[in-house]
Amino acid sequence: MSTLRELYVRHGTSLREFVKFGLIGGSGIAVNLMAIGLAHNVFFHGFALGDDFAVWNIPGTRWSVRMYHLYAIFAFFVANAYNFVLNRYWTFRGDRRAPFFHEFLPFMTVGLVAQGVGLIILTLLRNPTSPLYLSAAFFTDTGPIWTKRLYWAQLIQVVLVMPINFLVNKLWTFRIIRRRHHARVGSQP
Repeated sequence: MSTLRELYVRHGTSLREFVKFGLIGGSGIAVNLMAIGLAHNVFFHGFALGDDFAVWNIPGTRWSVRMYHLYAIFAFFVANAYNFVLNRYWTFRGDRRAPFFHEFLPFMTVGLVAQGVGLIILTLLRNPTSPLYLSAAFFTDTGPIWTKRLYWAQLIQVVLVMPINFLVNKLWTFRIIRRRHHARVGSQP
């Protein structure tokens, strides 16, 4: 049986990277929540449509893209760009970085897939017919900010997709993409 020291020696780098990724993710959650608040209270406030307003009915389904989905997508782009820069230069730093956009585009792709899962979670938490609906007994759509269903649903979905984001970005964006880049650069005369 491995001792804790042996496990740390074997997996210490991944553990440190996960902690850094988590710290950045934590600050990214704050950025995400500020961005969703900005979208909700400033950018779309003048429309007075409400969070649940159906912006676009998805053809052939009973589902719709709602205002809160637009807020979440805006917050995703802001927070994901923030997270990428910090992860690139702190968590997964190194001499062997690929050019910025060679890593940024895969990072955004991974984030978009995670955001797709996150939007499903967000919908389940916000839809009154869902078994995962954030109950009106505890959460509101009006009231003080700490009781708003929109912010709690956003926080929960971001926290749930973060581990997936970490693993895929660690293994693909910041490892395979960099290796491919250096293999190409190293093979050039």
